[in-house]
Amino acid sequence: MKKQITFVLGVFMIFSLAACGTQTEAEENEAEDVAEIPAEEQNAQADRNTDNTEAGRQEETEMKLQIEAGGSTFTAALEDNEAVNAFVEMLEEGPVEIEMSEYGGFEKVGSLGTSLPASNSQMTTQAGDIVLYNSSQIVMFYGSNSWSYTKLAEVEDLTGWEDALGSGSVTVTFSIEQ
Repeated sequence: MKKQITFVLGVFMIFSLAACGTQTEAEENEAEDVAEIPAEEQNAQADRNTDNTEAGRQEETEMKLQIEAGGSTFTAALEDNEAVNAFVEMLEEGPVEIEMSEYGGFEKVGSLGTSLPASNSQMTTQAGDIVLYNSSQIVMFYGSNSWSYTKLAEVEDLTGWEDALGSGSVTVTFSIEQ
């Protein structure tokens, strides 16, 4: 009985190992097709795929928010959220001008005149942050505050930022920089 079990197990192992080493005709043809493509061409195709991916990322990051305030122009990097997408749609129709008022000694706030989709989260803002408050108010910070906002953008170079916003009210024009 022991010899029969050993024999059956041995036969089973042989068939199992033989099945692992077998390639189907389709797999063999696919391997041959890949082998026929010169390495340079395979590398060139990989480079094109990488270039296309990088171009897509670059295209996404090229769109910036342009802000004109107090006679100065600033550029801000846009966030990736639904509020920004809706804001950009508005700006693609033309620049948006907002009268912004001083609030709290650390921010300017103004009504957008319409509501955008909000995805508020508790945050501590920094100078240069541009956020959506209450779905319809744009807030630009030159100081810091903790509250629940939807972040829209962040000014890239704050040189002259606080001076441009000035004291009291200021008219700010938002547009898309391409």
